[in-house]
Amino acid sequence: MQSDISLHHITPMAAISIALSVVAAFLFHWLAYWTATRIFRRMRIEPIILPAIYQPTRWIIVLMTLAAGIQPLTFSPNVEAIWSIGSKMLFILLNGWLIFAAMRAGRIFLERRSDITVEDNLQARRQHTRIRILYRVAQCIIGFLILSLMLIMIPGVRTVGVTLMASAGLAGLAVGAAAQPALKNLIAGIQMAFSEPIRLDDVLIVEGEWGRVEDIKLTYVVIRIWDDRRLIVPVSYFLEKPFQNWTTRTSDLLGTVFLYVDPATDIEPIRAKFIEAVQSNSRWDGRVAILQVTDHRADALELRGLLSARNAGTAFDLRCEVREAMMNFLRTHMPQALVRSRQRLEAGEGFAEAVTRPSAAAG
Repeated sequence: MQSDISLHHITPMAAISIALSVVAAFLFHWLAYWTATRIFRRMRIEPIILPAIYQPTRWIIVLMTLAAGIQPLTFSPNVEAIWSIGSKMLFILLNGWLIFAAMRAGRIFLERRSDITVEDNLQARRQHTRIRILYRVAQCIIGFLILSLMLIMIPGVRTVGVTLMASAGLAGLAVGAAAQPALKNLIAGIQMAFSEPIRLDDVLIVEGEWGRVEDIKLTYVVIRIWDDRRLIVPVSYFLEKPFQNWTTRTSDLLGTVFLYVDPATDIEPIRAKFIEAVQSNSRWDGRVAILQVTDHRADALELRGLLSARNAGTAFDLRCEVREAMMNFLRTHMPQALVRSRQRLEAGEGFAEAVTRPSAAAG
């Protein structure tokens, strides 16, 4: 026959039974983890998910075992109510921890399958971008659901939990997006994951700044500027405003080198030297090397050299090195090609007097 047991009057046998249940839970969890690890190693599968879920699964098993050990006991009404609500909330929280840990391990596993550090990494950057955006959106939704479920377990605030659950509908999100910037950026992030206006490691010109996409958060994007500054831009910006993306389809890029020479200059030697300087540079990707006259001014000819490289950073370095080589060539071998100012002085009466007077004084 069961007796009414208060929180402070648990019998020694009940305490021993509960303690043994907890110890058995720890031993069972350790044995299951050890067995799963050996199976993964024999199958030559990298056990990414096992270390991630180690802690949450252990405490879930302990909680379930503790609940089973306490089940035969009868507590006072107050203790029974506290245990009933607290254990349910803790169980929901631990399961949320487990889901987040499994999601994080899954994201790491998927990202390792696509190497973003290789030269031709367009497909890898596309996969990383989708994974990261959808991962953060899922984090937000699951966290919202876990909080709502925990609130539902409390009788006094159950209506608050039900209200939060009801507000998660598509209609609620659509209405809230018009008034809430956070929801607006959340929806924009989901859309951006599939429309892909930007991806991780893309080279962008945003607000007049040149940089690479370093990270895509839930509501904003971190752009690493060339001088290591960080530009923080809302996600919705990339769906509402124009910007330059230099790596939309490929990372290959054309660069320009402008030269200004005297109008009487012979262009062919300069063109030959430009092509030679580009082709001899290891940064050139072998696609484009051409020099053209693009403008004629009164005092100079504008020469535009086009050259190609495999990415924006390499193109910048190639442009600088070729420009330096061309200026050295002009200064050393064709100094007459450098731009100079021309003035024509007309001999007049006043000018003649200014010239003869010093001569008379000298005589």
